Amino acid sequence: MSGCVFCDIVAGREPASRVYEDEAALAFMNLRQANPGHVLVVPRAHLVTLDQLPPDIAARLFQAVVLVARAVRHCFAPDGLSVWQSNGIAAGQAIFHVHVHVFPRRAGDGFLSVYPELPPREERATLDRLAVQLRAAIPSPP
Repeated sequence: MSGCVFCDIVAGREPASRVYEDEAALAFMNLRQANPGHVLVVPRAHLVTLDQLPPDIAARLFQAVVLVARAVRHCFAPDGLSVWQSNGIAAGQAIFHVHVHVFPRRAGDGFLSVYPELPPREERATLDRLAVQLRAAIPSPP
């Protein structure tokens, strides 16, 4: 897709330090290395958000994520590993092509605090109601 930097990387029109690639996915070093070993994994197809991924591409993408995560653990021996994917401006998505971050962590590095403060536990009845709503929106497998 024209104007998408990740599509340009996939097509070889933009440089990238490639880590892994197969027919469905490409992994390359993030330009911003807050901790050494921060890798982005993208589908080759231009898809903007996670919910747009067809099942076969989703499976291949996350197989690549697992391979990269293993390599990051082997090479950098981090104290931990964060794996995340953001959708939409409100979630912090800056490049509108699905991408998964594989981010090695160091104890006390101060990155990626999910909650400013831990929210209170929800009542079981509320959780059950939300689960029913979500189950109804998930299609049955073929």
